[in-house]
Order: sequence, then structure tokens, then C-alpha cells
Amino acid sequence: MITAFSVSVLFLVSYLTYHYHVGTTRVPGQGWVRPVFFTMPVTHTILAALVPFLALVTLSRAVKGQFPKHRRIARWTLPVWLYVSVTGVIVYLMLYHL
Repeated sequence: MITAFSVSVLFLVSYLTYHYHVGTTRVPGQGWVRPVFFTMPVTHTILAALVPFLALVTLSRAVKGQFPKHRRIARWTLPVWLYVSVTGVIVYLMLYHL
């Protein structure tokens, strides 16, 4: 889990650095595709902002051996983390490959 957390932090730093230097990307497409597309990045972005905090709390509780507290927050952290991971790949594919 520490390795997964470390790789996620490395990705977050590289992602933020890239977008700081490059900026934003315009959404291609017209019509019904635009509202469908914008729904996913909005939920992705909101939840992605929560993931570092959820992950830090979850990881720290496990390291401290507070496993009942760890399990309670991990039930939220894992699905949010997975959703952000999957939707991030989908948003990337939609922006740059469709």
C-alpha cells in the first residue's frame, strides 16, 4: 500500500507539473458529446481532490495499527480512488484519442 501511495503521489506531482506548464486542453466534438463528456471530468476532478486526504488518513491509521478506524475510512477511500483512476484514463482517451 505504501508503494501504491508513493506511485500515486509521483503521478500527481508529474500531472500537476505538466498542466502547470502546458495549460488546459479544449474539448473536441460538438452536440450531445459535450455534455456527456463534461459530466465525467467534473466528478473526476471533485473526487480527485479528496483522494490525497482520504489516502493519507487511511494509510496513517493502518501504520498506527488503528485497524477498526482504518477499515471504516478504507471503505470510502478504495472506491473513490478506483473511480478517479478509471475515469482519469477514460477522460485522457476521450481528450486525446477520440
